[in-house]
Amino acid sequence: MLGAIAPLGFAVAVGGPALVIDLDAGGPSYFGSGSLAELVANGPRRADISPSRQGVAVLRNGGISYRDAKDVISALIAGWPSVVLRLPARRIEVPHQTIPVIPLLPAGLGAVAESAAIYQDAGWRVAAPGPGIVIPVPRRSTWLALSRGKRPPSDRWLRALKGAWAWT
Repeated sequence: MLGAIAPLGFAVAVGGPALVIDLDAGGPSYFGSGSLAELVANGPRRADISPSRQGVAVLRNGGISYRDAKDVISALIAGWPSVVLRLPARRIEVPHQTIPVIPLLPAGLGAVAESAAIYQDAGWRVAAPGPGIVIPVPRRSTWLALSRGKRPPSDRWLRALKGAWAWT
């Protein structure tokens, strides 16, 4: 669930137009119309390449690999002021800055990033196992709003994610 919701939280936290691009061909069925696969097949329009309004736009994957979509992804990144790439759990190499969001679990049960990461507090009193920052547990209403495609009320989690934009 964290892998599906955290990218939406990042995009909301930026506070302006932002685009979430799902690079996982088996990823969640995000709300909205259109997909990355459709943009590649039909070619992006000017309206796709840059935002026309404030808020968050989400481009679900539609079953296409990063390699097959990289030119369209590069055009989207060039045109949008803020872009969040949602990567699959089995990490793929992309030539763009990425930072993992990892659940912070006790007794070494969680992953440890190879470089800096954002560790999501899961309610345990555990220190981050590697370099990075720890973000607080979000309110339930925040998770519900994001999962429904709605803008959540501000909370500590979103403020921490906003601070992470500067850190990344």
